[in-house]
Amino acid sequence: MYLVTGGAGFIGSNIIETLVKQGERVRVLDNFSNGLESNLTEFAGSIEIVSGDIRDADIVRRAADGAEIVLHLAALGSVPRSIDDPVTSNDVNVGGTMNVLCAARDAGVRRVVFSSSSSVYGENPTLPKDESLQTAPISPYAVSKLAGESYTRVFSRVYDIETVALRYFNVFGPRQRPDAAYAAVIPLFMRAALDGTSVPINGDGTQSRDFTFVENVVRANLLAATAPSQASGGVYNIACGGRFSLLDIVAELEKLSGRSLERDHFPPRAGDIPHSEASIDAARRDLGYEVGVSFADGLARTWESFVAKHAG
Repeated sequence: MYLVTGGAGFIGSNIIETLVKQGERVRVLDNFSNGLESNLTEFAGSIEIVSGDIRDADIVRRAADGAEIVLHLAALGSVPRSIDDPVTSNDVNVGGTMNVLCAARDAGVRRVVFSSSSSVYGENPTLPKDESLQTAPISPYAVSKLAGESYTRVFSRVYDIETVALRYFNVFGPRQRPDAAYAAVIPLFMRAALDGTSVPINGDGTQSRDFTFVENVVRANLLAATAPSQASGGVYNIACGGRFSLLDIVAELEKLSGRSLERDHFPPRAGDIPHSEASIDAARRDLGYEVGVSFADGLARTWESFVAKHAG
């Protein structure tokens, strides 16, 4: 059985959709503070849902009971949110992850796959970024994810449990919310394109990221769950191995929407880095990971889904 923490969220619900289609038994742990119950509606008859917070050790232990694989996605995301409220980010992302690891260990879980972030590289300017680079986090969020990685690595060495950590690079796709207080850039831009309002850009728009369609991340999680035991304790970049600027996204959305979009520039955000791009060689070698959906195809699919959900 798979336990997916944060399963009502954007990435988690996409993973659950695939697991259900594959006929897997799935249990979801979520407190629905960020994730939406509506993300699980179409799978409700095929999954078990435990409503609770990963900061509650008792609930986490109950959710882990009987699980073979834990996909740990529950977290407080967003660099700006962590800067506004570092204490809560730490409580959820570090303390909550400790609860998940301890519960998994005590329940005899075979493997925990931990969702980390490219933000751990911070100000390290080297491109593309590979896992051997020194980490240099510049936000509380990045620190919390690096701490989670360290704990997963230590648990794999000290206890009888396997762990794999995945560093996601700017994931986007269907079910990503444009209305959250700290919404990611692509749904924000799509909301503006759909409404005909100006696109809000922090900085000059030349900053670039390795934008990664969610289907690639789903595949990476399932590969990490079943990879040979030699992968245990490893940390892997999950991305497309390329980069696109914010202005590139605007240009693509102009093509998809068929309208010219005005740009509205704001000061750069604290904790942001200018450029990010991943080497995915290690994930290819150890997990069998390959990019299944390109940035352009993923953006087109996301736009189609976004219009269907939010138009009118």
